[in-house]
Amino acid sequence: MTVTALFVPILALDFLVMWSLPVLFFENRDGRINLSWFLTALPFAVAPALVLLSHFGVLHTVSIAGAPALALGVAGALSSLASIGLVIWTWRTHHTKLSLWHMENDAPTSIVTSGPYAFIRHPFYTSFLLGMLGALLHAPHAGLLATLIYSGLALNVTAAREERRLSASAFGAEYAAYRKRTGRFLPRLGESG
Repeated sequence: MTVTALFVPILALDFLVMWSLPVLFFENRDGRINLSWFLTALPFAVAPALVLLSHFGVLHTVSIAGAPALALGVAGALSSLASIGLVIWTWRTHHTKLSLWHMENDAPTSIVTSGPYAFIRHPFYTSFLLGMLGALLHAPHAGLLATLIYSGLALNVTAAREERRLSASAFGAEYAAYRKRTGRFLPRLGESG
């Protein structure tokens, strides 16, 4: 067993935490999961499978050995730990459950701007992307790069849809001011955006 194989449990825990959210935190207000949910969730099922296939030697990743392999493993583990921490911080910031992937009938009842939301508008999505990055760093493979890119695009589309809904809601003016001071997935470095 390689030293980097010790990081697999951290990656597994990260994806377990991500997949626990629909059961423990989000609620499905309309009683059904739609195609959009499946298409958004797909890479989060594929990525851990690819990591496990890599771990067991079925899927061959980019050949990296020695210190660079260890550095990538550590970076992947740190990314996964950051993902787990951000999920927990975001979860604890909320006082009520959110709609599962913001289904079509989801009308905003408030805007959360504390905790990680003070810095980024979609901390759950950022945590998911950190998890995907962790998987790629741990097991460099084109399939994991594709899942990271796909998940980034899918979450960006979902975030944009949510932001349009919030902007058109009764909280529109408040949300516009909030958008000016925060980034979508990364903290905003400048004053405008």
